[in-house]
Amino acid sequence: MTKLSPPLRAAQRFRNVVIGVCRATVESLPGRLLLFTLGFVMLAQMLIFLPLAAQFRTNWLSDQAETAFIAALAADVARGGTLGDMEVSELLEASDAVAVARVTEGRNELVLYGGPIDAPLIEADLRRESWSMRISSAARTFTVTDERYIRIIANPQARPDDIIDVIVPEAPLKAALLEYSVGLLQLSLFIAVVTGILLYVTLLYAFVRPMRQLAAAMARFQKDPMDPRRAIVPDTRKDEIGQAQRALAAMQEDVRAALKQRERLAALGAAMAKINHDLRNVLASAQLVSDRLVSFEDERVRKMGARMVRAVGRGIRLTEATLQYGKAEESPPQMMRLNLKLALDEAAADAMATEGEGEWVNAIADGTAITADPDHVHRIFLNLFRNALQAMTLTGGKIRLSVSAGAEDGYMRIEIADAGPGLPPKARENLFEPFTSSTRREGTGLGLTTARELARAHGGDIVLVRTGEDGTVFAVTLPAAD
Repeated sequence: MTKLSPPLRAAQRFRNVVIGVCRATVESLPGRLLLFTLGFVMLAQMLIFLPLAAQFRTNWLSDQAETAFIAALAADVARGGTLGDMEVSELLEASDAVAVARVTEGRNELVLYGGPIDAPLIEADLRRESWSMRISSAARTFTVTDERYIRIIANPQARPDDIIDVIVPEAPLKAALLEYSVGLLQLSLFIAVVTGILLYVTLLYAFVRPMRQLAAAMARFQKDPMDPRRAIVPDTRKDEIGQAQRALAAMQEDVRAALKQRERLAALGAAMAKINHDLRNVLASAQLVSDRLVSFEDERVRKMGARMVRAVGRGIRLTEATLQYGKAEESPPQMMRLNLKLALDEAAADAMATEGEGEWVNAIADGTAITADPDHVHRIFLNLFRNALQAMTLTGGKIRLSVSAGAEDGYMRIEIADAGPGLPPKARENLFEPFTSSTRREGTGLGLTTARELARAHGGDIVLVRTGEDGTVFAVTLPAAD
């Protein structure tokens, strides 16, 4: 391996540093902003360069014409009325011309003449040149390599009615244009750098810095979303960055609330698994007792025993499903044909047995059937009936619960109406949300959530039809039987 000499190693390190700085500049947002600013300012200067160069050429030619006119006036006042060869040469040299002629009062006269011209001659009539002609002539001046002369035709400012006709070499014009272009380039670079730095500093503090803070706030929140100290504190600015900050703060609050709710659900699931494990043993004992009640001779006791057997059986199946699925997921519905009127009568009887008696109106026709899981249907309407009875009991008003049903596109739409005071605004906003939709202090808000989940597992749904001072109406859709 060849070792590099110290100067070469220093040059290589310098090159690596320059490459690193350039790469960091290109990859960073402020660096790109600075480069774009410099590029756009230079592009603007390039677009106006040719018009500026054309104006400079016109001014230079006009100055040459005025100088030649002054030389012609000097020739007029010469002693004796004639000029010697030395005087003519001095005047031509002072005006950087090789010949000067003029038209005064219709007379065309050659005032100064330095001899024949052995080079191409082009004409620049300043009286008739358009902007496009001036720009194209200035561009050709940069590219020409041959030695040429320019015949300038103009009206002197002191005597606008006269015409001055002067022939000058083009080389001084080209040299002046090149010098002007270099100065313009230096000025453009200075303007670009100053403008770029000013824009860079302004945009850095107005936009880039807040965006960096926004990105840093996202990164901090990602590391520990549950830490409230990592939440962004939005500014009071009204622009898009302020809107983004407020939207991020709201999103962080929603994420934190969702994570808290997930923790609560996880804790609830663990607690329910433990409770269900023990509850299953208790329900097994209750099932043995209920089986004996069915064998009693008293008709009322046998009916109560049969109802108790069904309730305990549902409880056992529910605890087993909870232990089996343990992730707050419901077991798939076991679809069968079900008499809707009888199923709702049974659910209403169980609800009134725990929440208090009231008027029950079942307007569903006899023989109306649906295709659903009996246990799931019982849980859906038991939750809805219990919520309605609890709302009416709290107000102390009339307790009346009614149901009606109608076929609708292969589904049965069942409406449950109560005579309660209606849902408060907070409950309507968080309807079907666990832990937030309950109107009672001790409620969990899981009843409606569970009922809707079960209905959707059947391909149906639960919706709020209306609510107000005259009561609340929910609609449940379930598959109709063929």
